[in-house]
Amino acid sequence: QVQLVESGGGLVQAGGSPRLSCAASTGTFSGYFTAWFRQAPGKEREFVAAISRSGGTYYTDSVKGRFTVSRDSAQNTVYLQMNSLKPEDTAVYYCAAKNGPFMIQESNTYGYWGQGTQVTVSS
Repeated sequence: QVQLVESGGGLVQAGGSPRLSCAASTGTFSGYFTAWFRQAPGKEREFVAAISRSGGTYYTDSVKGRFTVSRDSAQNTVYLQMNSLKPEDTAVYYCAAKNGPFMIQESNTYGYWGQGTQVTVSS
């Protein structure tokens, strides 16, 4: 099992570049497929980005070229570097993990979740 703790959110101006962190407080990321989701007010939770056990990365179209997901195995942490933020990126961002790279954009296939971190982008 793995317990996830996100950090790094807050109030950011449009165009800003915050970095979110997802630390595994117990367990390690080495055996898991890890993803970032986000949920804006009144909307469903949506897939943002993911990184596989081998380091392969996946992104939803709206963040390609702006967001980068990475993993530091020594720190047991997965990051989401967000650049060129837009007001429509405002949401609670969640880190999630599961055992395999199947249906990676479906939130209900992930068994482990962090508590979420709020990112608010002001225009």
